[in-house]
Amino acid sequence: MKYIIVGLGSFGSSLAEKLTQQGNEVIGIDSNMAKVDAFKERISHTICINSTDQITMSGLPLKDTDVVIVAIGEDPGANIMTTAVLKTLGVKRLISRAITPLHETVLRTMGVDEIVHPEEETAERWAKKLCMRGVIDSFELNGEYSIIEVSVPNNYVGKTLGEAGFINKYNVVVLTTIKVIKKPNILGQECSHTEVKGVASQHTILEQDDIMVIYGNNKDIKNLMEITSR
Repeated sequence: MKYIIVGLGSFGSSLAEKLTQQGNEVIGIDSNMAKVDAFKERISHTICINSTDQITMSGLPLKDTDVVIVAIGEDPGANIMTTAVLKTLGVKRLISRAITPLHETVLRTMGVDEIVHPEEETAERWAKKLCMRGVIDSFELNGEYSIIEVSVPNNYVGKTLGEAGFINKYNVVVLTTIKVIKKPNILGQECSHTEVKGVASQHTILEQDDIMVIYGNNKDIKNLMEITSR
């Protein structure tokens, strides 16, 4: 996978390093040359440019990049301007950092669906979300085991958990399922709300667009995600 991370502060640099360590190609961008130099040996590529300049940003390999993350935290104005530039340039998948609730509202109004809250979420969790297809969120219990939120794989839609047989096939346990409901916010924009269905059983039916909360060894979870995404 190829990533561009704009803003090499604590969160952005940590995420860029973890994605690089996992074998991804990462371009780290910052307007501060000292930060660019500090991470040039730990991130695939580092570039010092002004991310609010559309002409300069258009020179980046955006069409070949799978995900662009705006991790700027100290300057909300630069964050919003950079996000607007990237929306205009039509990147494949855009994730932006929100600093305050109002900032998040502005980003969502601009059409940004994936928001990062570094004060609440770690770079470790986002690295896992980005590297495993279908992962929505994760909580690592230790170095080996995690609880992960994943989209229901298409080939299991309409089946019960008993029929799916995740324990026998993949050695992972489905703890519960979550229904995603679309509702308009105060600005009239359609937003997603979640409804937890309770403790899962063998009779729980997996429905289209549902989220499964699963527990297991990280290797088994990764195996499940790789097989079901084919």
